[in-house]
Amino acid sequence: MHSWIPDRVKNLSKGLLDTSAIIGLESAPEIDIPDEPFISAVTLAELAIGPYITSDARERSKRQRRLQEVEARFDALPFDSTAARDYAALVAASVAAGRKAHRRRVLDFMIAATARAARLPLYTRNPSDFEGLEDLVEIVTVH
Repeated sequence: MHSWIPDRVKNLSKGLLDTSAIIGLESAPEIDIPDEPFISAVTLAELAIGPYITSDARERSKRQRRLQEVEARFDALPFDSTAARDYAALVAASVAAGRKAHRRRVLDFMIAATARAARLPLYTRNPSDFEGLEDLVEIVTVH
């Protein structure tokens, strides 16, 4: 078990953790994650920007520590050409389900596409971000 993940974490199998799941590891009373957790390089990008978008020194330090620990402890899967094609399929599925393809959801779709390309379930604390994609990628809600 990763040293910074609380003892109360339960283990399951294998999957990709989205950014919300990574952030939730530090504060959730209980969270189910896979035995073999992966992250997307897109999540690293989101975590890397974190320290730069806060003016609070304490929060900046917390975000920098989180980034460094995540980089050291998780394998980051690339957003490659397969994920790029899957990204298009996910956006199309979302639009077909009646949701708008907002620019603010681009990173969520890229993370989901990385999970789909790697044939991994996607673990998230925000399943509503992925509504309409359930036929293309397994979405696992963590609390």
